[in-house]
Amino acid sequence: MRVFVFFTLLSIAVLSTAQPLESGTLEFLNSPYDELNPVLGPDGKTLYFTIANHPNNTGGLKDPGDIWYAVLKDHAWSEPIHAGPLLNNRAFNGVAGFAEDGNSVYLLSHYAAGGASPRTQGIARAQRTGAGWGEPVNITIPYFQNKAGALYGTMMPAGDVFVFSAETYGTRGVEDLYVTRKDMSGNWTEPRNLGSVINTQFQELCPALSSDGRTLYFSANGRKGRGSFDIYKATRLDDTWTNWTEPENLGDINTEGRDLFYRPYAVQDLALFTSTKNSDGYGDIKFQGRNEPLQQPVIVKIDTATVPTLVGGIDDNHVRVYGRVTNSKTGESIPANITFTVSTATKEAKASEAAGYTVQVDAAQEYQVRIEAVGYISTLEKLNIRTYEMSALEMNFKLQPLEVGATVALRSVLFEQGRTNLLSGSSSELDIIVGFLNANPSVKIELAGHTDNRGIPAQNVKLSQARVDKVRDYLIEHGISKNRITGKGYGGAMPIASNDSEETRQLNRRVEFTIKKM
Repeated sequence: MRVFVFFTLLSIAVLSTAQPLESGTLEFLNSPYDELNPVLGPDGKTLYFTIANHPNNTGGLKDPGDIWYAVLKDHAWSEPIHAGPLLNNRAFNGVAGFAEDGNSVYLLSHYAAGGASPRTQGIARAQRTGAGWGEPVNITIPYFQNKAGALYGTMMPAGDVFVFSAETYGTRGVEDLYVTRKDMSGNWTEPRNLGSVINTQFQELCPALSSDGRTLYFSANGRKGRGSFDIYKATRLDDTWTNWTEPENLGDINTEGRDLFYRPYAVQDLALFTSTKNSDGYGDIKFQGRNEPLQQPVIVKIDTATVPTLVGGIDDNHVRVYGRVTNSKTGESIPANITFTVSTATKEAKASEAAGYTVQVDAAQEYQVRIEAVGYISTLEKLNIRTYEMSALEMNFKLQPLEVGATVALRSVLFEQGRTNLLSGSSSELDIIVGFLNANPSVKIELAGHTDNRGIPAQNVKLSQARVDKVRDYLIEHGISKNRITGKGYGGAMPIASNDSEETRQLNRRVEFTIKKM
């Protein structure tokens, strides 16, 4: 593993602001997965960050993000360490900030008793104990709502101001920036939109504040920056939190990728942020600072045997799932078999043309759902009811008729960041394709690989072609004749959705197959 100089940035005195800014990537922390939200602990010797879809997360590869950390000891940084079950659950987890005395951490998640998954989003606070961090306690903010999949924000050290991004009441775009403050009684105020100078019809994300609370840093995708998300700053002009200077692009720190989670640290004279430049849509932790690197630290391991394993029961409530299966072309209901799988347990349901289907499943679970019907292409979907506060859920499915020209996206076929290695779990959907081709020996297909439009077009085409070849090899290795499979990588040339937001870009990063002959 290659290491990068970071120790001196956190340990030597602040240098003159006249020195040129130095920046780089913290390669000793970055992985093939998505690093998010780096936050330096108050001691300057612990760096907390979130990793999404890591196999060792609480929810495994489908977990949207767990808190990890690295520790500076004897002039060397440890390898990343999972923060354990008290701070992590199966929802998105991140650090919002620390109290001034360092004895409290504010967290970007709600927590449920016994390690169960939370049913609401919000923030929480955990106290430092002799053995680490104690159990988080949820904080109540009136009228808090966030329709987005994750909560990003920053808590000031005094614990009285929280700025965050959310899609909620009165949002001008997809996500806007908001503030909530503690009043004289110690209660949190209703969130206030930061106003039209900051928020646009596009996305504003990942707000942070300077130590005096006057300068706001955030990322946005609607201001004609250098990449899909650039970092900006603006100065607060009064205490209304709606009167700001015009946002200023931070310049060279921004790239053609997504630059997010910028946080300044005045004492260490540096800033941390993440960027997806050269990382296939996944974030890497980077820094910007004035201190000159002097030596390379050695990566050391810290014994994590004392970190407790996840304990506590899963919510045993049930959810009634119901709906219909229809022909994707005509919209007519069709009979089908539906299988819900979690771990080694399965639940089966039969959908009829007249009544559809109904099945009762356990809440606080994530299921693979396989839908099959005679004369149609089988498909695999996901059902995550870990954070849904409901007793019933309507889930309708559309199946492609078995005919020349039918195209199916393989949503569960995933790859390591910037590589061709298939992530575990991809085989489930590939095995469905193997079964489909075995059951229909005259069918020939074309595989197609696609990316979003970020990065260098030629590299995107090359990567998408290599991934298509990987899928083709899997099918051949499982008994399908190579003469029945062609494949081509298209890079970002054939989007099926806008590339203006991460949510829609995910739809463009796909592998699919089309029936070419029957």
